[in-house]
Amino acid sequence: MNVIFDLGMVLIKWDPRILYRKIFDDEAKVEWFLANVCNHDWNMEQDRGRTFSEAVKLLSAEHPTYAEEIAAYDTRWHETIPGAIDGSVDILESLHKKNVPLYAITNWNQDKFRETRLRFPFLNLFRDIVVSGDEKLIKPDAAIYELSLKRNKLVAAECLFIDDSEKNVRGAEAVGMKAHHFTTPEKLKAELKKLGVL
Repeated sequence: MNVIFDLGMVLIKWDPRILYRKIFDDEAKVEWFLANVCNHDWNMEQDRGRTFSEAVKLLSAEHPTYAEEIAAYDTRWHETIPGAIDGSVDILESLHKKNVPLYAITNWNQDKFRETRLRFPFLNLFRDIVVSGDEKLIKPDAAIYELSLKRNKLVAAECLFIDDSEKNVRGAEAVGMKAHHFTTPEKLKAELKKLGVL
């Protein structure tokens, strides 16, 4: 079986709160800022390929009083990624040792992904990584899963997709993949053993 991983919050920790708790000394302000200024929909457009410089410029024009804080999302972006999820990386390395074909599909801005790739050598264990920002496609759009299948000559029914987002898991199932909703490395390990992959 081919195993296809999501990256953020499956193998790599990501949380913009880590950065904004250093900028704002009030937790309520952090939550307000991430819900109303640098919010999910704004960030998703960077995952779709919009450059961070363009995103910061557009949002700063909308919220000029927060220009400095908005810019930090770009200039201090690596502070939102504190490290790897070690238990998941152990699983990835075990699968690689067993010669399980490994792939990834990630919603990630292309430029930030290239920077991040330098920090995490285990990303080189994948035969292919489909990055949303490069393809201008984001999960759970069926097209991004189909692109990975076509590019790597994979059969959907012979793939297990792993993601922390339930809607992305459903997206993979919709194109015929088996899928696992990731919550902990322990539960993932149990699922892989049950399937006879690990």
